[in-house]
Amino acid sequence: MNTAEIERVRRHTSASANQRIDRQIADTVARYATQSEGALTVRIDELDREWDVERTLESHAATAALFGLALGATAGRRWLALSGGVLGFLLLHGVQGWCPPLPLLRRLGVRTRAEIDRERFALKFLRGDFDHVRRGSGEIDVPALLRAAAL
Repeated sequence: MNTAEIERVRRHTSASANQRIDRQIADTVARYATQSEGALTVRIDELDREWDVERTLESHAATAALFGLALGATAGRRWLALSGGVLGFLLLHGVQGWCPPLPLLRRLGVRTRAEIDRERFALKFLRGDFDHVRRGSGEIDVPALLRAAAL
């Protein structure tokens, strides 16, 4: 995924919501800068389980579309419009990076994968995961770097 693709949600998010999310990341990293390795590991594990905005939108859209289909089959065909609307929003998000639920999710603090990973890598750096990637000669041990950076 290229940088433009990663940042498309941020481009369609209000500056205040982006700033609040960025501030939260900075505050969290600053708070954990003095914590033990165990505390850092617990937080990194939490980040590994955090749902990003894409996963949140996709799962909510699928739930609403299935709900609309079920109601369409049992309570009347007009409920199929719910599925159609939700799928339209999902298509809009896939093409443009924006859909009507996005501003609400961002205001609620749902982050992009890149935002989650920014915090995660900063915490891994604090934990010392990247300390051993330079060999004695100053050369970078690429396999060690890739292991430390592994998602």
